[in-house]
Amino acid sequence: MKRLLSEFLGTFVLVFAGTGAIVVDQSTGGTIGHVGVALVFGLVVLAMIHTFGDVSGAHLNPAVTLGFAAAGRFPKAEIPGYLIAQSGGAIAASALLKLLFPSNLTLGATLPAGSVSQSFILEVVLTAILMLVILSVSTGAKEKGITAGIAIGAVIALEAMFAGPICGASMNPARSLAPTLVSGNFQHLWLYLTATILGALIAVPLCIGVREPGCCGGKCVEES
Repeated sequence: MKRLLSEFLGTFVLVFAGTGAIVVDQSTGGTIGHVGVALVFGLVVLAMIHTFGDVSGAHLNPAVTLGFAAAGRFPKAEIPGYLIAQSGGAIAASALLKLLFPSNLTLGATLPAGSVSQSFILEVVLTAILMLVILSVSTGAKEKGITAGIAIGAVIALEAMFAGPICGASMNPARSLAPTLVSGNFQHLWLYLTATILGALIAVPLCIGVREPGCCGGKCVEES
């Protein structure tokens, strides 16, 4: 239960701060700016990895959990609990933002600025890069330590900076699901659910291709 609570709280903080930055930026006429929003996402992930990484691994992202499971680093029996905790934390964050900013129509939902195919491909590639970094700096299924936090937070901020204006740079099904459910903007939800999960799964064979044998694909060993 401590691991599930950690995933709930970590994802809550991620969505509350990240999408909250978007909502505040819209409400104040762009005082935070695009670069500021990207930095908020990167910094909050960095902070949550340091806070919860040694408890639950600080996945904070259903695509990451599924990627770890596909890599043989996470027990498949624990997938439902993690996905429910992550989604619950994200939805709670969006609900609180709706309470605080009732006039905001999107609550920071990810929406394509260009074509659907363009955003789909971007999300696949962005999530694959993120998952490859995570697999490379994590221990088992745990993102923990200074190196992991800095590397993962930095790649999230980097990808949000250059791709956010086009596709939203979600890289996280829970981050896209929550504001969509609470705001009622369902039109493009399928894109962010499928593309991010596909990207995370693509990263697994890429990691196997560049790492030593045994890094992924073996039988999961439960970590203490």
